[in-house]
Amino acid sequence: QVQLVESGGGLVQAGGSLRLSCAASGSIFSINVMGWYRQAPGKQRELVASITSGDYTNYAASVKDRFAISRDNAKNTVYLQLNSLKPEDTAVYYCKGEGDYRNYWGQGTQVTVSS
Repeated sequence: QVQLVESGGGLVQAGGSLRLSCAASGSIFSINVMGWYRQAPGKQRELVASITSGDYTNYAASVKDRFAISRDNAKNTVYLQLNSLKPEDTAVYYCKGEGDYRNYWGQGTQVTVSS
């Protein structure tokens, strides 16, 4: 089992920044890819960014050049730096761990960007 706990969300003005954290515990050796997803009201959950165990990163076109995903293996934590935030970035942000046999999700953290 893997447990994922997100933190760092909040209310920020357009153009501002936030850093989200996802702390992993449990059988983390089984995780191959860590990702951040988001879900806005009335919309489907979408991939924001992901990072593999080899540090290969992937971004949604809408956030590329504004967001950055990184990981600290010593702390078992994945980060998502959100810069130049826009009102359309408002959503619940979820951390996902892709394992050998199943996926794991955190409980989500709310990001609200005011105009």
